[in-house]
Amino acid sequence: MKNCITTLNDFLEIRTRLKSEGKKVVFTNGCFDIIHAGHVDYLVKAKECGDVLVVGLNSDLSVRNIKGEKRPIINEIERAFILTQLKPVDYVILFSEPTPKELIDTIIPDILVKGADWSIENIIGRETVEQNGGEVKTIKFVTSQSTSNIINKILTSYNE
Repeated sequence: MKNCITTLNDFLEIRTRLKSEGKKVVFTNGCFDIIHAGHVDYLVKAKECGDVLVVGLNSDLSVRNIKGEKRPIINEIERAFILTQLKPVDYVILFSEPTPKELIDTIIPDILVKGADWSIENIIGRETVEQNGGEVKTIKFVTSQSTSNIINKILTSYNE
């Protein structure tokens, strides 16, 4: 079943099937707190890199550790649901670790994608993907939109 929230263990069975079908699995990850046009453009471009797009989604705990105690704005269940409703996203896997390294090392995607704000040599999981014959790609952002910018605009506009 595509467009679903799954666990790493459940996805491993799916991954085996996809591999046998010759499908290219693309993996990306992020917090995806307040979904905006930049997120959607990024996910569309990530999906274009292969056949199946898997999004590793930072859990609420992981987001708090990365972004601070006031984040996320949207809880993990709602963020995961929203992502699964976006056309390019096939599977969402929540993770609580600080990085998606364990997911990447287990899934071994054919293509690992991150935003162009990351240099290829600093992308977590790069070694695993390349050692297994996969590719690591970056995607240029087309908007300067960010969740932080949206939060700041709301605070500025509605702080009376």
